[in-house]
Amino acid sequence: MNREDALKLVKQHVKTRNLIKHMLATEAVMASLAKRLGEDEEKWALAGLLHDIDYDKTSDDPDRHSLVGGELLEELGVDEDIVYAVKAHNECHGLPRESLLDKALWAVDPLTGLLVAAALIHPEKKLGAIDVGFVINRFKESSFARGANRDQMKSCSELGLAL
Repeated sequence: MNREDALKLVKQHVKTRNLIKHMLATEAVMASLAKRLGEDEEKWALAGLLHDIDYDKTSDDPDRHSLVGGELLEELGVDEDIVYAVKAHNECHGLPRESLLDKALWAVDPLTGLLVAAALIHPEKKLGAIDVGFVINRFKESSFARGANRDQMKSCSELGLAL
């Protein structure tokens, strides 16, 4: 699946504007991370873009989140590494995160939420306006973006990275 087809799929299955923004942010961070680690940028970007494809559909049943999306992606012939990473990003399924792709998506998912929240409180209200120091300061505030799991973000150490 290419990015154009993936975007069509997102528009078809995701109606929540902020969720689409989160998915696009995850795509961008995953592509950048793949480049830094010498991995397949297109594959990693697609995993980021598609990881919450079922979120609207499973919002009333979070235990099904990522399984429904994974099944959909599987039916569409999406790369099995992407399908597995999508399924494994929801910890309730108990799927081990083995590949760098799995580990990256796990760490990046809450990070993009933190980044978007940080941008929203910045005076310019733009992602491009925030810097690392601003984000790290927000990261240290446990009351800020409470839904952004700090331990999950810290798992970037499994990729050889530090916050």
